[in-house]
Amino acid sequence: MNPLLQRRQFLGTTALGFGQLAFHSLLGSETGVMSPTSHHPARAKRVIFLFMKGGPSHVDTFDPKPLLDRDHGKEPPFDLPRVTFAKQGNLLKSPWKFRQYGESGLPVSDLFPNVAQCVDDLCIIRSAHGTNPAHGGAALKLHTGSDTFVRPSMGSWVVYGLGSENRNLPSFITICPTLAHGGVNNWGSAFLPQRCQGTPMGTASTPSVNAKVNHIAHPSLGQDVQRRQLDFVQQLNRRSLEENPHAEALTARLESFELAYRMQTAMPDAQDISGETEATRKLYGLDNPVTENFGRQCLLARRFCERGVRFIQVTHSDTEVQWDQHSDLYQGHTKNAAEVDKPIAGLLKDLKSRGLLEDTLVVWGGEFGRTPTAQGTNGRDHNPHGFTIWMAGGGVKGGLAYGATDDYGYYAERDKMHVHDIHATILHLLGLNHERLTFRHAGRDFRLTDVHGNVAKSILA
Repeated sequence: MNPLLQRRQFLGTTALGFGQLAFHSLLGSETGVMSPTSHHPARAKRVIFLFMKGGPSHVDTFDPKPLLDRDHGKEPPFDLPRVTFAKQGNLLKSPWKFRQYGESGLPVSDLFPNVAQCVDDLCIIRSAHGTNPAHGGAALKLHTGSDTFVRPSMGSWVVYGLGSENRNLPSFITICPTLAHGGVNNWGSAFLPQRCQGTPMGTASTPSVNAKVNHIAHPSLGQDVQRRQLDFVQQLNRRSLEENPHAEALTARLESFELAYRMQTAMPDAQDISGETEATRKLYGLDNPVTENFGRQCLLARRFCERGVRFIQVTHSDTEVQWDQHSDLYQGHTKNAAEVDKPIAGLLKDLKSRGLLEDTLVVWGGEFGRTPTAQGTNGRDHNPHGFTIWMAGGGVKGGLAYGATDDYGYYAERDKMHVHDIHATILHLLGLNHERLTFRHAGRDFRLTDVHGNVAKSILA
């Protein structure tokens, strides 16, 4: 039998228990690994992406519209898009009041009283826009830059470009991700090396207390036995390389086993929040059943952040409400905001107190916003034409509202930022030129921003 095939069979039997998910997420490239490097001095070292699945309404959260209040119930004085997701009615004012906060005096709605206390650290981009009014396409666009093809996720591009800060943990972790509307493609690596894809912890339907990296420990073998197994496989590997100098890809595979072996010690410690102080637990809302679930996700994000994980995604979603209020806007947005407001504020304050916010870029947003027009009597339709995303830390100006939608909040109008521009700006803050971060596949050079994207230099600190 071919010695390489023999070794593949051996690896298949001894790999069990070394961290099955980690193996798939961190598998070495078959064609080699890009040497991590930055193109210019970076302001951020890592990203925490807070994904609000379903599309939070910008005109009810961070983009106040006085004319919408004044003209409530009237027909919209503008043309609707040629394609809309559902039938829309007259203008619908926000049921929440906006108040000014901080030295910047930026307005935030009563939905987010805790995040409002951090407004001087926020760069609120009010002019985000995309192209797809459907959840699946819009979510893929936000995560991968494409709403029609399977492409690498933005976290995978970041890992491909910069590598990892911690040799004992995955470079990209996604906490309680949704399996709908793009599913695994939202954190997948597509044609990038498989080591770049996200390692999921739980799913959106899993309580975060149960969100763990599975199979992190072998069910029966101790680490000493596993170590001897790996050492033996290394010997076989060296022998095979002598016989077949072109088998370097198998060495990369073996390195993933080594990482999974090391994760047996590092990952349980990172996942264990029992050592956090009572004050910290309260800061994230772990003492309240309303905020406990998302608060734990945010606390885990901080723990991974301080351990050098390059890209951490935290998803707020559930199987019932999400942020997709086609009806019952008040009830749905009230519930969702109550679950995330204190944990997000706790995360920002905790990062800042530990000196981590300076080089950690926090990004908040959904796949699109919602219309200022009514759907039914008390809901809002999907709106990819103008919505809000905010950033904090990592080299962006705090206390800044950038760009604007029109007077009623339907269309991005001033200093517009397409999803490609948002990606280009995130990469720039990480020290990566989005036009130079490419991967050769199927005869062409691909990049996260395709052939588009401009860096919003006005928001850089």
